[in-house]
Amino acid sequence: MLDLCATDLPRSSRYHVSLATDDSEIREAQRLRYKVFADEMGARLTSRLPDHDVDRYDPFCDHLLVRELDAGEVVGTYRILSPGAARRVGSYYSEDEFDLTRLHFLRPHMAELGRSCVHPGHRSGVVLARLWMGLADYMTRYGYETVVGCASIGMQDGGHAAAAVYRQLALRHLAPIEWRATPRYRLPIESLDYGQDVSLPPLIRGYARLGALVCGEPAWDPDFNTADLLMLLPMTQLNRAYARRFLG
Repeated sequence: MLDLCATDLPRSSRYHVSLATDDSEIREAQRLRYKVFADEMGARLTSRLPDHDVDRYDPFCDHLLVRELDAGEVVGTYRILSPGAARRVGSYYSEDEFDLTRLHFLRPHMAELGRSCVHPGHRSGVVLARLWMGLADYMTRYGYETVVGCASIGMQDGGHAAAAVYRQLALRHLAPIEWRATPRYRLPIESLDYGQDVSLPPLIRGYARLGALVCGEPAWDPDFNTADLLMLLPMTQLNRAYARRFLG
């Protein structure tokens, strides 16, 4: 597990961000993920541990945690797969959903974000900002140049909102052709949307304001019943004015 000194990151009066340092802290993150993905969203998870979201990538990842200081509870988490760890495990997680062939030249310095979730009682935006503070510190420390990861949209309406979100993003935030990724299970957006007006989900809106680009059409994830957009953020294109406001 990589060492990230928690005291190097700014503190707020209520929340603190750090990297998990042992298995017990990783288990806390996995329990939160289960609570959000399975209990709240109805995802079909297969795990050897009851009430935990565990998959084959977890042992290779670094796990960012936001802890609520008064209760000592983990209320937000991200996992980060470094480029070296991706080589050891054999792939990025997002390659289960997307063909990343065109991103091959980015891979030596490309970290992947995944399993983002925030406890339902702590979704004011502050916890997400703390996670991004931790991520920015992590990327700077290890010299990674690009962040990639899937941003999910619920499919409770059959995918109409997801199609509308993609169309809205594609107008201003579509990646150039050399950074495009092809979904393995494509969402049929041409038969969805019907012109409905939607707001971007907070996480995706934050990514876009930071300067992230959408790498193409959404993929359908049947296990989580979500439409997933592959988002890519080159650190050289980070919107630093917004980042200062968003990250605090």
